[in-house]
Amino acid sequence: MTQRPTLAIRRLTLTEFRNYAALRLETETQLVALTGANGAGKTNILEAISLLAPGRGLRGITFEELPRQGGSGSWAIAAEVETEHGPVSLGTAWSGQPDAAEGGSRQVVIDGEAQKGAGALGDYMRLLWLTPAQDRLFAGPGSDRRRFLDRMVTAFDPEHAARITVFEKVMRERNLLLEETRPDPAWLSSLEAHMAEAAVAISAARLVGLEALQTHIGEGRETSSFPWAEVAVEGEIEALVAQKPAVQVEDEYRRILRDSRGLDRAAGRTLRGPHRSDLEVLHGPKKMAAGQCSTGEQKALLIGLVLAQARAVKAGAGVPPILLLDEVAAHLDRARRRSLLEALAALGSQSWMTGTDAQLFEAMVGMGAIFHVEDGRISQAMED
Repeated sequence: MTQRPTLAIRRLTLTEFRNYAALRLETETQLVALTGANGAGKTNILEAISLLAPGRGLRGITFEELPRQGGSGSWAIAAEVETEHGPVSLGTAWSGQPDAAEGGSRQVVIDGEAQKGAGALGDYMRLLWLTPAQDRLFAGPGSDRRRFLDRMVTAFDPEHAARITVFEKVMRERNLLLEETRPDPAWLSSLEAHMAEAAVAISAARLVGLEALQTHIGEGRETSSFPWAEVAVEGEIEALVAQKPAVQVEDEYRRILRDSRGLDRAAGRTLRGPHRSDLEVLHGPKKMAAGQCSTGEQKALLIGLVLAQARAVKAGAGVPPILLLDEVAAHLDRARRRSLLEALAALGSQSWMTGTDAQLFEAMVGMGAIFHVEDGRISQAMED
């Protein structure tokens, strides 16, 4: 019998979301597996859970794409969540109006009280996820790795996402101002000062997050079935923050922005800053760049990183995050599947996993609950 997690979803309710007209799912277990054919709606459940945190969820798409086809055009998600401070009710919904800005017409309710924005969800939910789209993360564009890095940092520093939002908003304003024939230099300087302040905070959080992550990667080097990694952030501002006081780096980045106005105007974008940084990952045992490893090795590295990040979050916040692992077992052999389940049980987090074949989770008998999903309907197949 696994330990009872201190952060867990006990009841999940979906209304007009994706292929679910209505769904009510209850579970008391730490490990939850959703099985069924492709297109049955397994990942939709993970996506719904991911929307109980700030942001656009694990698929990162607009809210107007989420209502059920043939439905009302709106959607709602609600959950009863067990936390270290007691139960809390979380809810989020979209009214059917286009969301031009982040959040748009998205409503968030916590314990029956409407909130000003989705950021309030970060006070209650800490989530990490792994999806098939990330399988080629290390060989893809740097922007994907940067988002992956920032999601990891946000898991134990919820304010990190807000800093990035501020930086990107001010950067867009600066880019628009640079398009003018005679942009106001005082206004440009003000925007660049705001960008510099946010940039230093973002870069410092990344460095702290990666230091914590590397520590917990090291803890599992001898015992984990998944290869350990060496991680670092490659970025101009991060390099400066690692060497100089924050105030000096802010001054230096303001000068960089001021001196780059002509180049940025010609390019139509800001060419230098934390939005250009990249996450570097090395396969530790092989001393090989992750992007040069096989697909299977990259998947194993990703799983190892997520497990290490979960341990880091648990150590920093005192509570392990909820893990959403989509098709996580598809490329793992039987021994590694069991090793993964044992690692998740030892971590103490609630983990939601999906797979097409229930046999992928045979080792879960006595450890958690297995549900079968078919055409937007769900039934319990097995439980400890």
